[in-house]
Parts: sequence; C-alpha cells; structure tokens
Amino acid sequence: MNTILPPQLISSRRPGRPVSAIGETRSPHYDCQQHADALDLTVFLPGVDAAGVEIVVRGPDLVVIGRKSHVVRVNFAAAHLEHAQLDYELRLRLGRDLDYAALTAELNDGILSLHIPKRAALAHAA
Repeated sequence: MNTILPPQLISSRRPGRPVSAIGETRSPHYDCQQHADALDLTVFLPGVDAAGVEIVVRGPDLVVIGRKSHVVRVNFAAAHLEHAQLDYELRLRLGRDLDYAALTAELNDGILSLHIPKRAALAHAA
C-alpha cells in the first residue's frame, strides 16, 4: 500500500535552534539519482509510518526526519534495543537549483521516495 505524503515544507525557523528537537538520532541509508529534469531521492526508514515523516527545507538544505512509534517493552534493557529505537535524521545540501515547492513524497513499506524537480530555467538549459 502506498501512502502519498503532502509536502510539509518549513522554510524558516528561529535562528540558533536545531531543526528538530527529537534528541539523539541516527542517519538512515539513502540513494540519490540525478536526472536532467529532476532529482530522485530514496531514503530507507524502516519502522516509520507516514505520520512520523517530516521534510524540512532551509535554503539549499533538505532535512528528512523519520520518527518511529516507540513501544516500551518490559525487557527493553535486556534486549539492547536502545540503538534500534532511535529516530532517523538525514541532512543533505542539495543546492538552490531545485524547485522544493514542487517536491513530491511517497512512503511505501518504510521506503520514502522523494521527487524534486529542477527549476524551469535550469531544466530547459540542460
């Protein structure tokens, strides 16, 4: 089942504050493919559902935050799940030649697919 995510782009935050205050995170695996007219980014976020995905754009930077639904288990310490329970945060500097307002995102089985078209002037020049 595919989940289409509406773009929730936040272009400005208070200076001096981190983009997310989710505490300790880990960086997810990702794959990036550049095409003549767009950039396709695949981010692997196992254990994250659509409600836990946040996409933030700050100038040339793209930040993808994936929050897992945390379940407290009785044997939490014994299972050594501390690292597996961490949320994901991916920070990429993609540049200013992309049209972030036209970004589309889709989450399917923990795989987030982002399609970011290039700006019209740059796509025609290529």
